Amino acid sequence: MLKNHATVATGLATAIVFGSALMWGCNENKETTQTKVEKTMENQLQLTADWDKTFTLSDKVNHQKVTFKNSYGITLAADMYIPKNAQGKLPAIAVSGPFGAVKEQSSGLYANQLAERGYITIAFDPSYTGESGGEPRYTVSPDINTEDFMAAVDFLVTHPQVDSGKVGILGICGWGGLAINAAAADPRIKATVASTMYDMSRVAANGYFDGDDSEKKRNAMRKNLAAERTRAFTEGPKNAGGVPDQLPADAPKFMKDYFDYYKTKRGYHPRSLNSNMGRLTTETIPFINFPLMYRANEIENAVLVLHGDKAHSFYFGKDAYENMVNGNKAKGMNEKNPNPENKELLVIPGASHTDLYDQLNIIPFDKLDSFYKKYLKV
Repeated sequence: MLKNHATVATGLATAIVFGSALMWGCNENKETTQTKVEKTMENQLQLTADWDKTFTLSDKVNHQKVTFKNSYGITLAADMYIPKNAQGKLPAIAVSGPFGAVKEQSSGLYANQLAERGYITIAFDPSYTGESGGEPRYTVSPDINTEDFMAAVDFLVTHPQVDSGKVGILGICGWGGLAINAAAADPRIKATVASTMYDMSRVAANGYFDGDDSEKKRNAMRKNLAAERTRAFTEGPKNAGGVPDQLPADAPKFMKDYFDYYKTKRGYHPRSLNSNMGRLTTETIPFINFPLMYRANEIENAVLVLHGDKAHSFYFGKDAYENMVNGNKAKGMNEKNPNPENKELLVIPGASHTDLYDQLNIIPFDKLDSFYKKYLKV
């Protein structure tokens, strides 16, 4: 049934997973440009003081807004959740995702729940998105967004209330793949969870369910994207649109699931790209040519891939896990146990992709807690 809907799904879901990244240079000297960018970013961030989340703040948790810069000079905005009556230095977790969402949605819910269990957590908006800085707005980069996770780790390992040797990350949906990418690059990340993950580079290059995996189709897509770059350079960038306000009657179930989350009171947020205008129209370009998680089987630290077996995206998580453990020399591998003991694929029977966005009766937070406690050595 899903294969029969591949064309419909790709047309509707492109707005959820893709857009454009057009960058324009200038002739100013480096020092002047850097100074102007820093001032612009600081002035640009407007952090709301209102509680505007899609979930309720736990009465066991204190909340505050924080900001920090990544190595590209972009200022990121985050919600920080601290257990009440916390004493001493605590383990910490940085959370982001889903792809095209904001910290007021699923990532904040995860951060709130984990803070209840004794962790200092931050849920951050990626570069170019939500309350974070970066121009042009509403674009992505596999490199810069991986860096966003590592910048969040910078912030946490230097925070006076955090035990710097006990920091983990959690990525949801497309940010699950980015979390694994960050874990491969940054050994300070002691434990990583990828929940209901997407491999954004795979879906960009191959289409949903690998239905467009051919050189001919990729080259045709590249031509269309190149033409769109030309148009955007002269006319200005435009957004591709998020989840549509109305779905066709024959829309596949996973698109209906997206609609039920992003377009209803359950998950709608005015700053969410998926709920509204979507990302820019040429965003797929870097993902087609730069595969994520290429060095995932070199990750020495712990990784948990969490996925529902009824999710349309299940193949992303299953294959990412298999690629991660194939040839991995991490602790615990031997002839009798061919997989590293600190790598795990946890399958949630009956769960769809968006069930793991916010369904508290389905997301196994106690399992996440035990995973982080074990590998952050809490």
